[in-house]
Amino acid sequence: MVTMRFGRTPDGRRLEVSEEFAASAGLLWNLLTDTTRWPEWGPSVEEVRCPDRRIRAGTTGEVETTFGVGLLFRITTCEDRRWTWKVAGITATGHRVEEVADGGCRVVFEVPLLAAGYSPVCAVALRNLKEMS
Repeated sequence: MVTMRFGRTPDGRRLEVSEEFAASAGLLWNLLTDTTRWPEWGPSVEEVRCPDRRIRAGTTGEVETTFGVGLLFRITTCEDRRWTWKVAGITATGHRVEEVADGGCRVVFEVPLLAAGYSPVCAVALRNLKEMS
């Protein structure tokens, strides 16, 4: 079940949209960091043009939205199963995967407070990831 709560991240207060998965943290991390898979789980992503299939800090590219608008992105951090990015020069949603006690994991989208209206899109992304895992 998708949950939403306010939390503190390394980037400050965020609305955290999360869900637990029976699948391994490694599997979910691979889905989140593989740019060829973003259109499968990201409801607002139509296509990704990026020289790196697997993101890392400093990766750049362009994401084509379902609205037909292409937006440049840059991955700002990518370590310890957490990555953040800027889209069109603006700090966007962070992504992280946490292991849970039963061998599964929790995926968390860290939504900047000014973008809280994006949280329903994150909830759909979590459901898509659930179907993929």
